[in-house]
Amino acid sequence: MSIIGRNGDMPRAGTGRIPVTIISGYLGAGKTTLINRLLAEPHGLNLTVIVNDFGAINIDDHLIQANNADSIALNNGCICCTMGDDLTEALFQVLARADKPDHLVIEASGIADPLAIANSVIAQGGLRYNGIVTLVDAINGPELLSDPLLEAQIAQQIRCADLVLINKAQDATPHFSKQLQKLGARSPTLLNAAPVADLLFDVIPLPHGKKPVAHTSYTTWYHQSDAPLDRRRLGEKLAERPAGLYRMKGFVLTSGGAYSLHVVGRHVEAKRCDATETILVALGPADRISKEQIENWWTS
Repeated sequence: MSIIGRNGDMPRAGTGRIPVTIISGYLGAGKTTLINRLLAEPHGLNLTVIVNDFGAINIDDHLIQANNADSIALNNGCICCTMGDDLTEALFQVLARADKPDHLVIEASGIADPLAIANSVIAQGGLRYNGIVTLVDAINGPELLSDPLLEAQIAQQIRCADLVLINKAQDATPHFSKQLQKLGARSPTLLNAAPVADLLFDVIPLPHGKKPVAHTSYTTWYHQSDAPLDRRRLGEKLAERPAGLYRMKGFVLTSGGAYSLHVVGRHVEAKRCDATETILVALGPADRISKEQIENWWTS
C-alpha cells in the first residue's frame, strides 16, 4: 500500500502503526549513500534510521545536529542509531518513544538476510511492514553473482526484495537486469538522480513465506591509531591488499593529510577529509581471509 498522499505530500503515521522499510544490499552496494540522500530530501517526514552494519554510523556531516554515543540527532528532526546485536530491543525502543517517527528505515548489514529482519518487524504489533528495498551494484554485481561462495547469499537479498534498485550504472543495463529477473527480481529499477523518498516508500510488499538462508562466515577487522602513515605508502599498501579482503572503509591519517577510504572489491576510492586519526573496518569471507592476514598486511 502506498503512503503517498493524494496531494503528493507524505502523510504522517499518526497514532497508527509505524511503517518500516528495510534497505538491503551486499557490501558496498551504496546503502549508506542512499540513506544520506533520503535524509537530505524535503519530504517532511520525521524518520528514525536504524543502522546494522559492521562499521560505525556514516551520516553526512551537514545533516548532523548532535552525536551522543550510538545515537545521532539530525538537523531535519530525524534520528539515526545503531542496532547493536539485538534488533528486537531496538524496535522496542522505537515503539516506546513518546515522539514516534513517521517512518522507520532499517539499513541492514551487507551480509544480513533482510528476510530475517522483515520477520522481526512483522512480529511487532506496533509496526507495519512496508517492504524490502535491495540495492545491487552494477559494477561488482555480475562478478559477485558468479562467485559460488557468495551467489546464494546475494541472490537471497535480491529474491526476497519488494523493489530492486540497480546502483552505480549510468545507463540501463539490459543484460544485468535479465540476470536479476532470473533470480526473481521484480522489474529491477535503475537508481538515478530523482528523489528517492517516493521510490522507497511507495512500495507494495509481497507476501513472504520463505525462510532466511544460511550464508558463509565472515572475518571482520578493526584498526584505530593516531600515528600517521606515509602518504606514498598508503597507495602502495592499497595496491598490495589481500585478495580476500572485499570491503574496507573508514579514515586514514597520513603524512600528507587525512583521507576517507572506501574499498569495494577491486575498486578503491580515497578522498581528502578532516579526520584526526586512523579508524578502519574491513571484512571478507572467512574461507578466503583471516583477521591475522588483514592485520599483518596493514601493519607491515
